[in-house]
Amino acid sequence: MSTHSDTAQPTLVTPSLLRVWPLPAPGEDKYSRGSVLVIGGARATPGAALLAGAAALRAGAGKLTLAVAESAAVQVGVALPECGATGLPETASGSVTGEGLDLISSYLDSADAILVGPGLDDPDLAEDLLRALLEREAAAGDKNDGGGPAVVLDAFALGALVNVQDRCDPWKGRLILTPNPKEAEILLERDLKDLPADVAEIADRYQAVVSCQGLIARPSGPDAPEESELWKITTGYGGLGTSGSGDVLAGAIAGLRARGTTGPQAACWGTHLHAAAADRLASRLGPLGFLARELADELPALMLELNT
Repeated sequence: MSTHSDTAQPTLVTPSLLRVWPLPAPGEDKYSRGSVLVIGGARATPGAALLAGAAALRAGAGKLTLAVAESAAVQVGVALPECGATGLPETASGSVTGEGLDLISSYLDSADAILVGPGLDDPDLAEDLLRALLEREAAAGDKNDGGGPAVVLDAFALGALVNVQDRCDPWKGRLILTPNPKEAEILLERDLKDLPADVAEIADRYQAVVSCQGLIARPSGPDAPEESELWKITTGYGGLGTSGSGDVLAGAIAGLRARGTTGPQAACWGTHLHAAAADRLASRLGPLGFLARELADELPALMLELNT
């Protein structure tokens, strides 16, 4: 496997590139646009799951289920009536545990993309959750060939991945990671040195597509597609550094992936749309102070402009 010691120059993700890399057709109904399952949303942080879910729908996904702490499920369902909301076992303080996957078994089986992490608030319990998800897939056996749903990991689920990386074969070929720089350091277990090379190293180490700080990488190897191994977003604004912004990015990528894109395409499109949405808001509202939930509202118009 390549170590990316001589990381190639990234391909720039421009509107022109995206127009010749179009998204799938909208389809005739919600079932043709894919289903997203978001697992997260502790009692204290249900908004993260809401932001991710709304972004997945704004990116065009047809169906959405939010699996959150049981004490928050009803409120989440009311706050986002377009979703199905289901409760998961939680601790006394409201953190989602790694138990109760049988409660969402049908959603895990039918989802086209599963996003794990937004709103999880306990790193040890996040690890328990990842282990339970991986054990469930390993037991199924028939999903170990890369044919199951895409799996997107964000927030505490990324830190938990370090401790379960030797068990990730069931997710090989369908894993997408969305770390910020601090989370990238956790995944690498060292400080960042050179971001393009570091992002490529994460992709290789975890055999995952990675979107970090406007750079997207896919793992190298004999089964890698012919597209460039590394891409760089050419837009974006400092106002993206706001609470919930990462949840919107992860949700947008999950929504696009559920629609039938490849992992690299979902990451490139989602990361560009996320950054371009910030540009739009900065031009109207100012460089700082726009909200993460407003980013999601910009996605449909941006997709229309780029996908026609």
